[in-house]
Amino acid sequence: MHVGPRCSVGRMSTPENPQARERNRAVWEAGDWDQMAPRVEAAGPRLLHAIGDVGPGLRLLDVGTGSGGSIAIPAAGRGAEVTGCDITDAWFDAARRRAAEAGVEVQWVVGDAVELPFADESFDIVTSTFGHMFAPDQAAAARELVRVTRPGGTIGLCCWTPDSVLSRLMALGAEVLPPPTTGYQPPVLWGSEPHVRALLEPLGVTLEMHREAIAIRAPSPELQITFFEHNFGPVVVAKAALGEDWPAAREALLAFVHATNEADDGTLAVDYEYLMTIGRVAGG
Repeated sequence: MHVGPRCSVGRMSTPENPQARERNRAVWEAGDWDQMAPRVEAAGPRLLHAIGDVGPGLRLLDVGTGSGGSIAIPAAGRGAEVTGCDITDAWFDAARRRAAEAGVEVQWVVGDAVELPFADESFDIVTSTFGHMFAPDQAAAARELVRVTRPGGTIGLCCWTPDSVLSRLMALGAEVLPPPTTGYQPPVLWGSEPHVRALLEPLGVTLEMHREAIAIRAPSPELQITFFEHNFGPVVVAKAALGEDWPAAREALLAFVHATNEADDGTLAVDYEYLMTIGRVAGG
């Protein structure tokens, strides 16, 4: 693996794309992530365990933190000095409530994954569970993850794999939305090992990757789709965009959920596969 000089990782100018940024923010403000979060929060403690050194004296940044339940609050519970960052503050009231209930303190900051509002080398650990992967400029997001991590620090990521059930469901929903902006790359590429290596290894990051899955259970496929309609941003946006044409699209989504359901008793049982990436930044 070729490792370039650390200085090449610093902030680089990225062409401003307000349309892509606003569209991204609108999608994640449309649903109710605080309702969605408990269904995928199991990935957070797993990631913290894999990182292995989260505790007092360490500064941790969680990018795309949402309401903080996956990483930010559990990491603060381990004694780390934690900052949760998200493109929208829509879920920060819930995050503050959750942190107070857990008896921990977290700093909540609004910031875009492609232009993080922090100085170089500010954190010992930088994490993201299903957050930064939705940034429209993946190369810029990769640079920013590395830029704000100190030499010798750790980057920990969980991202849906391209062939996971949830990724395929999101792709169905995306078919009814306006075409993406120029240069768009599917977020689920962050769940592809070769793609992640291409993004991070040239920046001096040594990588370990493996696949895991979150077990999703629901009373029925129908209720799962209803839950997504009200809470999962991409589906909420798709429903609003289609208007009176939504019922046909909903039937297509429901048919997909039935087809991928592993239960045979009327309930829903499905695994959402994701790629866990642990990166060690050169130096230190």
